[in-house]
Amino acid sequence: MKDPPTPLFKGCLFFVVKKNFDKKRDLYIEENLDDNRTKMEKNFVFIDTQNINLSTQDQWWKLDRKKFNKYLKKKYKAVKIYLFIWYVPENQSMYTFFQNCWYTLIFKPVLELKNWQTKWNVDAELVLQAMIDYKKYNKAIIITWDGDFACLVRHFYKKNKLLMLIVPNEKKYSIFLKKTAKEKIDSLSNLRSKLEYKKKVAPTK
Repeated sequence: MKDPPTPLFKGCLFFVVKKNFDKKRDLYIEENLDDNRTKMEKNFVFIDTQNINLSTQDQWWKLDRKKFNKYLKKKYKAVKIYLFIWYVPENQSMYTFFQNCWYTLIFKPVLELKNWQTKWNVDAELVLQAMIDYKKYNKAIIITWDGDFACLVRHFYKKNKLLMLIVPNEKKYSIFLKKTAKEKIDSLSNLRSKLEYKKKVAPTK
């Protein structure tokens, strides 16, 4: 007597036309596929841009925006990265560059005060967007050193919605953020070697 033929898909799960499956098995597979989808991380990043710029400049280095975007996506599974930024018409080329690096820009017009001073505050815009998108992401990464965001950080921490607070300088940021984010704090200072912008030197002839 001949041995039975070896199954073509031995040990593998495969799909055939639905009519060949028992209805209960179909339902089981569909439910498991849905569970796998829901387990996928969808984290959003909220960046106080001017805050980051001033702090890194104060430390004598410049952040490479392309490297930073890739880092956030790989490290924190970020699917959307917001830059909250002032709007100055003369800076359009810079905004286009940021968008080409896959950042989502939220603008606020610059407020000019007396004596040629300007106000760059984007606190309200960042908090508002974080709450508008609340149900769209699993967890949030907030990047700032400004204590005005302590209430948002505190709320996210209590709701287990805060993945990480990233401060530009570990030696110089609000004590209110330190108390509210607790163990969920990282610093750009620690990442300088990875994320610093370095001009490409033309090869010598």
